[in-house]
Amino acid sequence: MDSLRNILTMIELELRRLKHDRTELYSRAVQPILWIVVYGSIMSNVRAIPTGGIAYTDYITPGVLIQSTTFVSIFYGLTIVWERDSGILKKLLVTPSSRYATVIGRSMASGVRAIFQALIIIPVALFIGVRFVPNIAYFALALIVIFFASGGFAAISILIASFLKTRERFMGIGQAITFPLFFSSSALYPIEMMPPILREFALFNPMSYVVDAVRGLMISGNLTGLPIDLSIIALFDIIMFIIASISFRRIIE
Repeated sequence: MDSLRNILTMIELELRRLKHDRTELYSRAVQPILWIVVYGSIMSNVRAIPTGGIAYTDYITPGVLIQSTTFVSIFYGLTIVWERDSGILKKLLVTPSSRYATVIGRSMASGVRAIFQALIIIPVALFIGVRFVPNIAYFALALIVIFFASGGFAAISILIASFLKTRERFMGIGQAITFPLFFSSSALYPIEMMPPILREFALFNPMSYVVDAVRGLMISGNLTGLPIDLSIIALFDIIMFIIASISFRRIIE
C-alpha cells in the first residue's frame, strides 16, 4: 500500500509540474505535427506503400504519436540527471520507499506527460482530416496503452541515467535510441516491406507492438492482434522496471 501511495504521489507531482509549465510539451509537439501535416500529405500522393486501404496520413498518425510520446519518455531521464546533480535523489533514496516503487513511480509520471503530449497532437490530426475510429472506449484504451508503454520507455531512460554522468551525453544516447526504434517499427510502413535483417529486429522492437495496438484502436478498428500486443507491452514494462530498479542506486554513486 505504501508503494502504491508513493507511485501515485510521483504521478501527482508530475501533474503539478505540467500545471505550472507546459512549454516543453508544446515545443516537442512541433516535430510530430510536421510529420503528419507535411510528410503524411506528401506521401499520400505516392501510393506506393501498402496500408490496407487506410489513407497514408491516417496510417502514420499512430506511429508519429508513439514516436513523440516515446521521445518524451526517453528524455525524461534528463530530469533524473538534474535531480541527482541537485541532491534531490539522495533525499529520495533515504526514504522508506523501495527502489522498485521509486522507479515505477518516476516512470509512470512520464506516462502522464506522454498523455498530454498525445492530447495536443490528436486535435491537429483531426483538423487535417485524419479519421479516427468513433469509439470512446477504444480511444480511452489507446491512451492507457500509451500511458503504460511510456512508462517502460521512461524506465530505459532511468537505466541510461544510471550510467551517464552528464546531460550532454544523455541527450546523444537518447537520440541514438529513439530514432532506430522509430524507423525499425511499423510507424511509417508495414514490417513486411523491411529488409530481412531489419524485419527480424522489428519483431523485438517494443515500439512495433505499441504502434500496432494504438493503430488498431484509433484508426483501423482491427483488434485481432491486440491481446498479443498488450501482453508484449506488459512484459516489456516489467522487464524494464526490474532492470532500472536494480541499477537505480548507481545514479548517485
